[in-house]
Amino acid sequence: MQKSQLNLTEQEISRRLVLTSGDEVENPYPHGFLSHPPRPAAVLIPLLRRYENWHVLYIRRTANSQDPHGGQVAFPGGAADRDDLNAEATALREANEELGLHTSDVRTLGRLIDFITITSYRVTPIVGVIPWPYPLKLETKEVSRAFTIPLTWLADPKNREERPRTLPGPFEPINVIYYRPYDGETLWGASARFTLELINVLFDPE
Repeated sequence: MQKSQLNLTEQEISRRLVLTSGDEVENPYPHGFLSHPPRPAAVLIPLLRRYENWHVLYIRRTANSQDPHGGQVAFPGGAADRDDLNAEATALREANEELGLHTSDVRTLGRLIDFITITSYRVTPIVGVIPWPYPLKLETKEVSRAFTIPLTWLADPKNREERPRTLPGPFEPINVIYYRPYDGETLWGASARFTLELINVLFDPE
């Protein structure tokens, strides 16, 4: 990885996000697998400077039988409300509710492509920069922990792999991204897909 790639400025990150933005949607699931049209949702991918290097902020969702993603590593986010003007508004509102991140403290840099999830959401990841350290206030009913992972670690192919995930018949298995454990946490599934797309946008030489 080139040194210039390790020292990306906010302006360069924003430029690369603009170059890749569009109407593309990643949907790994076979036709007919989802029982209803995906509902709009958004997540915030918070970037921060820690020890002069870029890190990504993740959360671990609180284990909850009513939350299909309970106990998983994720980004702050959720379903769109009718009052949300756009995906950015959804992501910032959820980050405020779940982490106490004030909207005025987040500098949004752009979007990734949309992703379809197994729970039938069409998720728009919003990339933003936050100050660090920051006095996070976790909504413990939804979030049990917040932690960071260095961007360079996430970009290293040795730290991730694909594993087959069985779907109910008659559908064929699909590949799911799993990262190696970091700080006792395992990033996998949809959040790993969002992360890898960010890595591709930021570190692809093209």
